[in-house]
Amino acid sequence: MIEEKLESIGIKLSNPSQPIGSYVPILRSGNLIFVSGQIPLIDGTLPEKYKGKVSNQDSVIAGKEASIQSTINALEHIKKFLGSLEKISKFVKITGYVNSDPSFKDQPKVINGASDFLLEIFGEKGKHTRVAVGVNSLPLDSIVEIDVLCEVK
Repeated sequence: MIEEKLESIGIKLSNPSQPIGSYVPILRSGNLIFVSGQIPLIDGTLPEKYKGKVSNQDSVIAGKEASIQSTINALEHIKKFLGSLEKISKFVKITGYVNSDPSFKDQPKVINGASDFLLEIFGEKGKHTRVAVGVNSLPLDSIVEIDVLCEVK
């Protein structure tokens, strides 16, 4: 099971954070699940290490970690909405936004954290299309925001 796999690497899903804006965090249309942009909140708080701009290789490491945490947050929403992550047929697309300096050009390396995590946990079902873009600002000064589109049974 997916949750057992997560727990084997030290990740226990909890209740997802509430939206910080006027939107729904997750929506189903047919067999597609759309998860609104997730930032790397932990227990409803954005850790200092996940704030600011990604500007160099040292901050790429924090960005990768933040993209994983953002993806975990998306999985929490999916689990709460569907009751089980086993209902996911495949991940279709993730979009990763990186709060980065104008000269920074390694946004794909940052979002690789999320992509590699999904492949590790879901195997073939975790393969997806992707967009990784640099932006000049994100909510709460987060270094990363991830949204997810997946297909369900």
